[in-house]
Amino acid sequence: MGHPVPAGQREEALNTLDFAKRKAANDPIAMVTCYDYWSAQVLNRTNVDCLLVGDSLAMVMHGFDSTVHATIDMMALHAAAVRRGAPNAYIVGDMPFLTMRRGQGCAMDAVQTLMRTGVNAVKVEGEAGQADLIAHIVESGVPVMGHLGLTPQSVHAFGGHRIQGRNANQAAQILDSAKRLQQAGCFALVLECTPRHLARRITEALAIPTIGIGAGPDTDGQVLVLQDMLGMDPEFKPKFLRHYADGCNMIRSAVDRFAQDIRAGSFPTKTEFYA
Repeated sequence: MGHPVPAGQREEALNTLDFAKRKAANDPIAMVTCYDYWSAQVLNRTNVDCLLVGDSLAMVMHGFDSTVHATIDMMALHAAAVRRGAPNAYIVGDMPFLTMRRGQGCAMDAVQTLMRTGVNAVKVEGEAGQADLIAHIVESGVPVMGHLGLTPQSVHAFGGHRIQGRNANQAAQILDSAKRLQQAGCFALVLECTPRHLARRITEALAIPTIGIGAGPDTDGQVLVLQDMLGMDPEFKPKFLRHYADGCNMIRSAVDRFAQDIRAGSFPTKTEFYA
């Protein structure tokens, strides 16, 4: 007899082929970014469809100012922890900064390192100059999720975190890149910080699903960073982010009550220590 399915959790984990089926069935995909064992354990008991170990962990978990500081060793460490916390989830791991730009050997070594952590797929930012390499990765048996629009690894080239695809030329380039990524074999595509009309055009033009963040409601799914949606940084609230909890104040209040109980001598009580 199998283990009971936790409340709210889907009975079967997603697989790579299911992404296109979900798009065809107009069944939106829910993806959450997480970085460690404890949060993966929590998310494993929810009904989200897949987890993303994003290179944003360089900022959220390590305090850097951009994702360019993520290394393949850093990504692998976190990806392995997420897999241990969510043993049956569909997990995507980010290819970090410049690993796709230092030759096929370097890229394939990084892919191998990530896949050996237990992730199901890798995510690659951008298309220009690397479509052939993406196709090679796919042909090697590794599912690839694309990422267009605001690609954070290119934040310095963009002059900051700016909406991408506002003018006709930019929009046409992003649409063309999306089609080339699909042709290269990507099974899904993240669209970050693009105007709604562009995200809708791309979504309608592709057979593979689009997963939006700051791209409007017309994509085939949505993704948010766990810490962002839980309100762990109350001052970080870009337009596309919805806080589903007041996590910062909740944790702060709990820790303050703990400290207060210690100072008042009310913790631990006789039921909370060994005789």
